[in-house]
Order: sequence, then structure tokens, then C-alpha cells
Amino acid sequence: MDLEEAEEFKERCAQCAAVSWGLTDEGKYYCTSCHNVTERYQEVTNTDLIPNTQIKALNRGLKKKTILVKKGWDWYVCEGFQYILYQQAEALKNLGVGPELKNDVLHNFWKRYLQKSKQAYCKNPVYTTGRKPTVLEDNLSHSDWASEPELLSDVSCPPFLESGAESQSDIHTRKPFPVSKASQSETSVCSGSLDGVEYSQRKEKGIVKMTVPQTLAFCYLSLLWQREAITLSDLLRFVEEDHIPYINAFQHFPEQMKLYGRDRGIFGIESWPDYEDIYKKTIEVGTFLDLPRFPDITKDCYLHPNILCMKYLMEVNLPDEMHSLTCHVVKMTGMGEVDFLTFDPIAKMAKTVKYDVQAVAIIVVVLKLLFLLDDSFEWSLSNLAEKHNEKNKKDKPWFDFRKWYQIMKKAFDEKKQKWEEARAKYLWKSEKPLYYSFVDKPVAYKKREMVVNLQKQFSTLVESTATAGKKSPSSFQFNWTEEDTDRTCFHGHSLQGVLKEKGQSLLTKNSLYWLSTQKFCRCYCTHVTTYEESNYSLSYQFILNLFSFLLRIKTSLLHEEVSLVEKKLFEKKYSVKRKKSRSKKVRRH
Repeated sequence: MDLEEAEEFKERCAQCAAVSWGLTDEGKYYCTSCHNVTERYQEVTNTDLIPNTQIKALNRGLKKKTILVKKGWDWYVCEGFQYILYQQAEALKNLGVGPELKNDVLHNFWKRYLQKSKQAYCKNPVYTTGRKPTVLEDNLSHSDWASEPELLSDVSCPPFLESGAESQSDIHTRKPFPVSKASQSETSVCSGSLDGVEYSQRKEKGIVKMTVPQTLAFCYLSLLWQREAITLSDLLRFVEEDHIPYINAFQHFPEQMKLYGRDRGIFGIESWPDYEDIYKKTIEVGTFLDLPRFPDITKDCYLHPNILCMKYLMEVNLPDEMHSLTCHVVKMTGMGEVDFLTFDPIAKMAKTVKYDVQAVAIIVVVLKLLFLLDDSFEWSLSNLAEKHNEKNKKDKPWFDFRKWYQIMKKAFDEKKQKWEEARAKYLWKSEKPLYYSFVDKPVAYKKREMVVNLQKQFSTLVESTATAGKKSPSSFQFNWTEEDTDRTCFHGHSLQGVLKEKGQSLLTKNSLYWLSTQKFCRCYCTHVTTYEESNYSLSYQFILNLFSFLLRIKTSLLHEEVSLVEKKLFEKKYSVKRKKSRSKKVRRH
């Protein structure tokens, strides 16, 4: 390889935009930064045979391929979203999800969307002619699709149909979707995709328009169908930790899929996904696809509140004995019933349960039942537990709420500070810059190169260490073990200090309860004021903030779910009392 002879080649690398070339033994130029080998050969001047004549070695087939790379494929917006879904499905597979989620469930959901939105698997797709397309009947058999000449064949969707890994070269050299003759003759000067301008302006009533956040809704629907051990909050946290492609997901597109112009607004994302937004989009997509009732969420499923409550009790370092109380609340409220938990998109009022938020809300209600959380009663119970533990050091320790509060607040503050620092340091700019047109391409790559160089220089000046790689994914953000000598693990502690025996049953020492929609007056009289967040006790605010951070949700959303659990709990309680009073009256008569 000769680096000096390659100095005359001044073009930018198509992969990394660097101008640093070398020569292979065959005379081809290769990038010394990313080792990308081009199909360009060195111009050779041979004065022995014919003076002042240049001989250039070119391969005609490779020349066509080079032209294709520069010009790019004719591709549609739906193909871009298909590649994002493919990368997300692969990421979920690497996280431990079964391969059938990608090959069967997500694949079928995506094909159904393409048909429902009239983009594929139908007669006259929206991009082939100007006529209004006609959707086929709801028959999703492969034979019907293959029989239509204008339909997208199964070969056109390689990422979702083939279970084996496909080589990168095969993906890059094949067009994922067939392009009609009409579209081949058109060139989009305002976007890299053929229909980028039209797609950004399209507003058809009754059609769910695909966006990058919608891809997460598709993933969550697939996880829900498979009843996988990943909640919506886990999915969004994995996105945040960069285990699932979302921000700058277009970087995974093949090189031949050029993005510029209107594609920026379609595939460019500059904010983190929001729990409520993705939750609403999940219901919207499920209803639009007209999906049947999902598989039942039974007691042995991970999404059942009994299992999720145990998981979150372990994560926030609460006693294991609380699990029996959460199960009792689930039973009383009916929140563990199959019909309540199972998602049914075709129902009149289609809605799915916020499984993780519901489980956390149940734990909050149980904490209020045990400790009242009014900044008074919980501390008096802590004093009793502290005295008992000092006198009986060999016995099973009582749960000390004050000690738990101090340990969890320190761990929570440290975790939240690291999270805020990671968000502040996150680089939103992609390694593959987006530009408005080919005229702006050199400027965009030059700016990106300058930014990278400035970052390197600044890191050297402040002597900062190299950024650590991605941490391994985990379902738990807090880990507590009995062997940890620095922090107390409360899993094995007893609730005997907050419970009292009455016959063969156990009752809470706390006989009061305040609803989350109301708050007792600060003067501790019987007057009740309307809910205001500023009136919440410090201990209750901390618990809301702790669980909200755990799920990456707003405290208002958790408050609403707590109110819903309380409503169901006390409605059940009062209905039982009414039945008992009626039965007594019948007996008297």
C-alpha cells in the first residue's frame, strides 16, 4: 500500500466523510480512517509506450455499482420505517426476546399496517398511480399477495421473513421494494425518498400516519402479544440507554438509501419518547390494525400485578411480607382478573392496562394503609421499630420506615444525578449528518468533522476520561443483597411492628386513610381540603418521586393511577358493608 501516491485523490469517503486515502495492491483507493474500499483505481501514466497518455483500469460492472452508491436507490418512506423496525426487532432479540417476535408477530403487524394504510399488499398502492387505491379484502394469505403483479412480494421484506442473518452485502445490493416505471422516471429534488414530500403533506382521514415513535408502539404491541417480560417503561428505558435504536435510527439504513430534505422531519428525532404518548399510540395502532383480542394475561404471566408487585418491592428494598398485602388489594379491586388485564383492540372502549404503573400504584396504596404517610404516624412507628431492634438484636428485625427512607433517598439521589448527567452529555447529532440537499452535503459533513475535532480537543484540555461503553441491560435499576454491608437490605424484615392481631387475622395499627384526591388540613383537625401537590407530606412526595423515576413517568400519571386503585378498593369495601347490612335487615324481618 502506498499512502503518498494516494494524496492526489481528494474526494470524501462515503462512509465517514474523511479525506485520507491509501492504495491497495490492486490499485484501488481505500479510506485509512474506516478502511472502506472504493471501486476507483489510480490513474497510471506510462511514458514508455505512448507519451502523455493516461491508462485507467475500470471494471464496467463495478462502475455501475459505484454510480448506484452515489445516486442511491429509489426508495419509499415505508421502507425506512421497515429498516428501523428490523433493527429494533434485532435489538429486542439480543435482549433475550424470542425470535418469533420478529419473524412472526412484528412481521405480520407490519404487513397488516402496509395493507391498511394502502401502501402495499393491495391493488394500486398509493405511490404507484394518482388514482385512489383499493384495498383488498382482509385476507392476509401469502398466495393472495403473490398473485397480484403490483403487490410487494414476500421477497421484498427480507428482514422480517428470514430467520437467519443476512449478509450486509446482500441487503445493500438488493432493492427492498420493487419500483414502478412511473416512479423510476420521477426524481425527488426535495427529499432522498421518492415520496418524502408527499408523505409529509399527506393527511388522510382514518389512516394512522407512521412516525418514529410509532415504531415503539409496534414493538410494544408485539411484546404484549408474546407476553414477554418487558413492560412499556422497560422498553423506553432500554431506548434511553441506547440498547434499542430510536434516536438517529436512520444511521442503520443501507448506504444506498440517501436521506436529505423532507426526510429530516420524518426520520429525525430530537426528544426522548414519552410514556403516555407511546401508550396512546399503542392503542391507536392496535385499533387501526383491527387486531383480535390479545392472549390472556393470567396469574403466571410476568405482566400480572402480583408478579410485578414482587419485582418492584424487591427493587425499592421493601419487606417481602408486603407482597401478601398487595395480592390482597389486587384481589379486592379485581385488577387481577383476566378480562381486566387482557388487551382487546376491537372492543367498544379499547384500552390496555398500564401494567407497570398499576403495580407501583398498588404498592403506594399498601404503604398508605400501613404507615398513613402523613409525616407523623410513620415516624412514630419508626421509633417503636428502632427501640425493638435495639432490645432484640437476635430476633427478626422490624421494618424501620425512617431508616428505609434515609437509605433509599441517598441511593435515589445518586442514581438520579447520574441519570441527569448522562442526559446532559448525550450527543444528539448523528455520525451520519442529515442535509437538505446535495448542495448542502459537503457543508454538513464539514461541520460534523469540525464538531468531532472540537470535542476531541476539549476532552484533551479538561483531561476527561474516555466515555464508558454502554452498560449491560438489566430489568433492575437498584440491587439489594443481604451481603451488602454498606447498605441495609430490608427484604427479610418483619411488618410485626405495624400490624396487630385480632383473633386469627392481622389488622393494621393505622385505622385512618386519606385519599390521594384530598388532604387533611395541616392543623390536624377534621377539616379536609381539596388536593394540592404542595399539601402532600414529604414522605408521600418522596415515594411518588421514587417510583416515577423508576418508571420514567410523570408524578401526575402515578397519582392518577393511585386514585384509581383507591376508588376501586373503597368501592369494593363499601359494597361489602352494604351487603352485610342488608343481610342483617333481612334476618331481623
